[in-house]
This record gives sequence, C-alpha cells and structure tokens, in this order.
Amino acid sequence: MQTLDLWPDGPPDPLADVGVEISFRQPSGPGPVTEWLRNVSRATLTVFAADPARANGAAVIIAPGGGWRVLAWEHEGLDMARWFAARGVTAFLLKYRVMGTPQDPEAFDDRNKLSQSREAELAKITGKTAPRAMSDLLSDDRYLAARAAAATDGRRALALVRDQADAFGIDPARVGLAGFSAGAFLAVDVTLNPDGPPPAFLVAIYGGETQGATVPADAPPLFACIAQDDRMLFRVVEGLYADWSDADRPAEFHVFQKGRHGFGMVAQNRPVDRWTELLDAWLVDLKLI
Repeated sequence: MQTLDLWPDGPPDPLADVGVEISFRQPSGPGPVTEWLRNVSRATLTVFAADPARANGAAVIIAPGGGWRVLAWEHEGLDMARWFAARGVTAFLLKYRVMGTPQDPEAFDDRNKLSQSREAELAKITGKTAPRAMSDLLSDDRYLAARAAAATDGRRALALVRDQADAFGIDPARVGLAGFSAGAFLAVDVTLNPDGPPPAFLVAIYGGETQGATVPADAPPLFACIAQDDRMLFRVVEGLYADWSDADRPAEFHVFQKGRHGFGMVAQNRPVDRWTELLDAWLVDLKLI
C-alpha cells in the first residue's frame, strides 16, 4: 500500500514536544476496542485504490478524529477508506499531526481519564445550554496550534492529490474531503480556506464549524450527520448546516436520536448505523459513484 509524505523537508509549522509515534488500542467511542495513533509528527497520505470494476475518477481525502490529541485510525480511518474504495472512489487516508502526549502509557491513561471525565460532565448539559462553538470546549494554545497544524496538513494533502491526479487515475476536479470529529473540523477549515480551488464535496461527521467565516458562493455540497446525544457537538454541527443553508449552498443534514460521539463505522444496532447508507445515496445523487 502506497504512502505519501506530505512534508519531506519538514512542515512549515512544526508542533513542539511531540514524541515518538505510538499505536495503541482503546474503545472506539460507544463501540469495541480499535486501533488509535498518538504523537503523530509526520503527516502522510495512505492510498486506497478504487475497486477497478467501479473506479470513476472521484477521490476523497479522509481525516479521522481524536480531539487533535490522537487519531481514531481504524473505525474513522481505515474502515472509511475501504468503504469509499469499494464504491469506486480512490481514498487517501490522512495521518495529520497532533499535539504531544506523554510517552509513558500510564501517564497518558491518566490524562485520558481526565478528558473522559470532562466528557461525562458535558453529557449532563441540556440542548438549550449546549456549546455552539468549539471555542466553548477547547481554547488553550496547544489545541489551537494543533488545529492550525492539522488544517495546514489538510491543505497540503488536497494540493498533493490534485498534483498527482494522473498517477492515480483520478480527476483533480473531483477530489472531496471527509472527516470525523476533529477531522471534520479540519475538512471544514480547509474548505473555507483551501489555498486553491475548494474540494468537490464535503463530508462532516459529528464535527465542523465555520467560526463565523463567510461560506463562499462556490462552497461544495455538504453532507453532515450527528447524534443528538452527542452533547459536546450536536449544536455545533447544527450551526454548520445552518451556515451552509444561509449561504444557499447544497447541504444534507441527518440527526440521529442516539449514537453518542465517535460512532464512526462501528455498528450499534441502532438507526445511526444507517448513516453510511444515506451517504451512499447522497454520493449517487451527486453522480460521484
């Protein structure tokens, strides 16, 4: 499987205090244990070639989530890339840079528990008082720097895939972005400031916001979904859809009653499991597959 290095000579905005990259396993939100990555300092794209029988020239760059601290590599990355490739869309899985975490597993677990404790408190809030912006949740300098670096990696990934479109048999005008949670924020951040033409389509799964930026007249079609019991972000994503609608840009938004945050490609035997069927129908309607 081919891997492309986004910054062979190093990124323009390196993050401080990021140790050796570590792969580990932990529960995937409401689902089973899956593979995650942390201390990512080398941004790459892993290529998943489209099924030759269905390849149609479309492509997508996929950004997993993880709060800019870790990457949900399996259920929001590998599984999604294979899903797109099976539908004839060449997938590029983006391993973007994240902030540093303790090398020692026990120290990392302790800090992770603090994060989970904060999420438990957020779960108690009402819809009326739910956060409307990511800044209501995270605003310290380390998170802001990591979010900015992730967007830099996303813009570079979009440019690189377009530059090498011929080598991968894809149409540079049909490259979209898809992201989960922090990866969805990355995808929207890049779309609103792409440093070039915007992506052909945008998939934002339980994440993404405009931060008050104007949605441009050429903004791509948006597919967004979230669970209402995702108290951290369901009102934030509602705002994303509203901003797209206010700009009269094509948008489709699905809210599931239950699913919590981080469901990704994990089956829960609930209606939320059908979000990929809805995405499939949306891609067909756009003539992308």
